[in-house]
Amino acid sequence: MKRTTGQDRTKTANWRPATRAIRGGTWRSEMGETSEALFLTSGFTYDDAATVAARFAGEADGMTYSRLQNPTVQMLEERIALLEGAEACRTQASGMAAMTAALLCQLSAGDHMVAARAAFGSCRWLGDSLLPRFGIEVSVIDATDTAAWEAAIRPNTKVFFFETPANPTMDIADLAGIAAIAKAHGITTVVDNAFCSPALQRPLEFGIDVVAYSATKLMDGQGRVLAGAVCGSEEFINEKLLPFQRNTGPNLSPFNAWVVLKGLETLDLRAKRQSENALKLGQFVAGRVPKILHPWLDSHPSQALAMKQMDACGPIFSFEVNGREQAHALLDALELIDISNNIGDSRSLMCHPASSTHANMGEDARVEMGINQGMLRINVGLEDVDDLIADMDQALTRAGL
Repeated sequence: MKRTTGQDRTKTANWRPATRAIRGGTWRSEMGETSEALFLTSGFTYDDAATVAARFAGEADGMTYSRLQNPTVQMLEERIALLEGAEACRTQASGMAAMTAALLCQLSAGDHMVAARAAFGSCRWLGDSLLPRFGIEVSVIDATDTAAWEAAIRPNTKVFFFETPANPTMDIADLAGIAAIAKAHGITTVVDNAFCSPALQRPLEFGIDVVAYSATKLMDGQGRVLAGAVCGSEEFINEKLLPFQRNTGPNLSPFNAWVVLKGLETLDLRAKRQSENALKLGQFVAGRVPKILHPWLDSHPSQALAMKQMDACGPIFSFEVNGREQAHALLDALELIDISNNIGDSRSLMCHPASSTHANMGEDARVEMGINQGMLRINVGLEDVDDLIADMDQALTRAGL
């Protein structure tokens, strides 16, 4: 295996995002393949015993075992790091594996974490249920209140953890403001950027330390595989994340890595087009429902901040109807848009968070987050937006809106 000509930092640094998405991290074997090779192997062989010893001692480059390195996986990691503007990246088996690894690799019993109130249900479970079992204290705050982050700091606070936009309330947190507070106190910031991907938002540019992903979402973009990724400095990735990952094993399979590599080639095109569709559909829905949560509309309380941090609105927004019965009626009336809890897909998908993605949180926690029984979340796909509007129109009508 050899790297494609130009795969060094001095040259790739000058590449623009669209070029990085196609060419970044590409290696080629002696066969000269154009598409990245798929290395379905768990282990590797060596020319001699000295080579084995040198690689395992970290004194020589080369593969040792696919739980540690795999050519296909490493190509994906290099490409994501380039798109994110990060020094390094490690991929994981799923988005939640990425979130879990990003936190547990740096937190120990007696530490304290401040987390956002509004978050994906499984991310809330990490802070509400998992971390406390290991003696890690967690405080939950309103992420949109930047001053609340500083007020929640304790002498043992080690991590700030949040997502923006938040799932499914579309809360927008001030990346630069929160990062500045964290840096002043020696706290590591970890941001879940799955709603945007680096095509639409790059938290590291605002001072965030670590960015975590469900690459299942926009990076794959076609609902095919599970994947996760964590980006950050070489020090964080190699000294904190890697020891945790190599010994616990939440690794991404080479096949899934190859699929995500193919997804990244069209990420920018998909994310921008889906954002255009989401804006048009959101503008239509806004006139028909009691409340809409869309970061690009004037009705959103943090519209200006969203437009400062994001290149486009993204494919996802939420809105509220009059209770669970009407929400389910609207879902059942859909003819083109699918009922599904996934996001980032090229197909339009809608779900009822209270009975799906956030069902296991309990009513009190959902109310605290701002998720009521009338809330619906939609991922707007690549279909013709006029067809999406027509489907939403008839579904809203049949649901009594």
